[in-house]
Amino acid sequence: MIKINSIEKLYRMGENQIKALDKVNITVEKGDFTAILGASGSGKTTLMNIIGCLDRPSAGEYLLCGKNVSRLSGRALSFIRNEKIGFIFQGFNLIPTLSALENVELPLIYRKTPRKERSRLASAALESVGLAERSRHKPTELSGGQQQRVAIARAIAASPEIILADEPCGNLDSKSGKKVMETLCALNRQGRTIVLITHDETAARVATKIVRLADGRVIA
Repeated sequence: MIKINSIEKLYRMGENQIKALDKVNITVEKGDFTAILGASGSGKTTLMNIIGCLDRPSAGEYLLCGKNVSRLSGRALSFIRNEKIGFIFQGFNLIPTLSALENVELPLIYRKTPRKERSRLASAALESVGLAERSRHKPTELSGGQQQRVAIARAIAASPEIILADEPCGNLDSKSGKKVMETLCALNRQGRTIVLITHDETAARVATKIVRLADGRVIA
């Protein structure tokens, strides 16, 4: 599903040029649970942005579901993000004035999914993460772990081919973090392809494959 071939990413800082990624090669097959593990400054966030079609590489090739997306326009990348990728962020990114159900429905609105179908899919997604009874609650009425599970429901409601999770337990206590990781593992057992971005060795161990980054390179 994901094929990263000799990807490089360069940034200009005044007169200096910084190489955030240096000839990175990664393959993620359908149904994989892959963790991209690295410390701050290792390049994992830059790589996540490229995998998530939020940014383009400076060099190299990125094949997503067999399509070369390395040089697509911003508009084309936006369409692919909406169709192919479900995002889970460290900060939840829920809209505080909307209920859990309404937050989960948002990506479906962008897909122009009819209202009744939207409600059905969002309700099913919340049920799958154990929050059916909290669907009418706003984020402020939910614990941090519950908010993150709402974010997971939002990511999976439209059945994207890839779930991209960026430090999903970073703002959670250990008990809530464990529950979130159990939810991701359950989704993977159902056949979902998951890419986890993390600095946490413990979180990475639940994955079936770990890619270690350091100084913009894959070291293991």
